Amino acid sequence: MPAAEAVATAPPNEGGGNGLLWVLLAVAIGFAVVHPRAPLDYLHLVDWQTIGALAGLLAITQGVEQSGMLQATAQRLLARMTTLRSLALLLTAGAALLSALVTNDVSLFLLVPLTRVLATQAHLPLARLVVLEALAVNAGSALTPIGNPQNLYLWHRSGESFAGFVGMMAPTVAVMLFWLFVAVWFLVPRTPISLKPAVDAQPVQPRLLWLAGALFVAFVVALDRHWLLAGLGLVFGVFLLFRPRVLRGVDWALLLIIALMFVDLRQLADLPVIAERLARWPIAEGWRAYLAAIAASQVISNVPAAILLDRTVHDLPALAAGVSVGGFGCVLGSLANLIALRLAKLPNGLAEFHRISIPFLIVCAASALLLRIG
Repeated sequence: MPAAEAVATAPPNEGGGNGLLWVLLAVAIGFAVVHPRAPLDYLHLVDWQTIGALAGLLAITQGVEQSGMLQATAQRLLARMTTLRSLALLLTAGAALLSALVTNDVSLFLLVPLTRVLATQAHLPLARLVVLEALAVNAGSALTPIGNPQNLYLWHRSGESFAGFVGMMAPTVAVMLFWLFVAVWFLVPRTPISLKPAVDAQPVQPRLLWLAGALFVAFVVALDRHWLLAGLGLVFGVFLLFRPRVLRGVDWALLLIIALMFVDLRQLADLPVIAERLARWPIAEGWRAYLAAIAASQVISNVPAAILLDRTVHDLPALAAGVSVGGFGCVLGSLANLIALRLAKLPNGLAEFHRISIPFLIVCAASALLLRIG
C-alpha cells in the first residue's frame, strides 16, 4: 500500500491511544457513584451541537484526505519550502490566521491532516509541528469574537462591538503570537528539508474532493441556520450511499472523549464546593480574575471556565484574556488541543504536547499578566 494511502486509511486511534478515554470514563463512573443522576440527565450534560458539528467535520475531513488532494498539496508545498523552520513558520502562521476567521477547530481540520501527510513525504518533526499548530490556533482564535466558543459566549454577554472586542483582545493576542514565533524559532531548526524516498502517489480523486467541498459548504450553512440534524443527515447520508469507506475512517473515539469531557467537567463545575469557594475568593476583577480564569481552564477547559466564572468575574478583558491563555498548558485547557492530537495520531502526543505547552503557558501567562497589572 502506498504511504499516502496508508495515512488516509490508518485506524483513527492509531498512535494516539485511548488512555484519556478510559480516564474520563472512570471519572464519570466515580461521579455516578458519589452523585447519582437520572440516566437522561447525563445526556443533557453533553453539548450535542458541538458533538454533531465535530462529527460532520470529521467525516468531511476524511473525504478530503481520501481524495488524494492533501498528498498533492504536500508535494507542491515541499517543492517550495527549503528549510524546516520556514515550513513551520508557514504552518503556524496559517493556523493562527485561519483560526481567527473560521474558528480554531476548523483550522485544525484543514492543517493537521496536511501536516501529517507532509510527514509521510519528508523527514519532519511531526509531533512538534502539530503541537505548535495547536498553540497557534489557541492564540489566533483569541483575537475575534468568532474565533472560538468562549469568545463567542463572552462577546454576546458583553454587548461589545466586533471591532471593540478585537481591540480589547489585541494586546493579549500580540503577546501570545510573539511567544509562539519565538517558540517556532527555537524548537524548529533551520535545516534543509530532507525528502523521503518517493512512493507511488495516491491518485487524486476530483469527484470525491468536489463532493467533500460541496458537503462542507452545505454543512457550514446548516450549522449557521441551526439545522444540525439536517446537515448531519446530508453528510452521512451522501457518504453512506456513495463513499462508505470514508465513514470507516472517522475517529469515533474522539467524539466519545469529547462527550465524556462535557459529562465530567460540567459535573465538576456544578459541585457546591466550587461555587462556594468562588463566591469567597476575591477574583471579581484585575489580575486575580485573570489568574483564576487560567487556573480554571487547566481543570475544566476554557469554555466551561468562561461560563462558570462569568457569574463571579466582572472584568471582561481579564476573563477573556485568562481563558484564552488558559488554552495552553494542560491538554484539557482547550478542546482544540485534543482535536489536534487525535487528528495527528501521534504515538507520544500527550508527552510532547505537555513538554512544550506547559512552559509556553508559564511564559505567556507571566507576560500577559503585565498587561493586567499595568
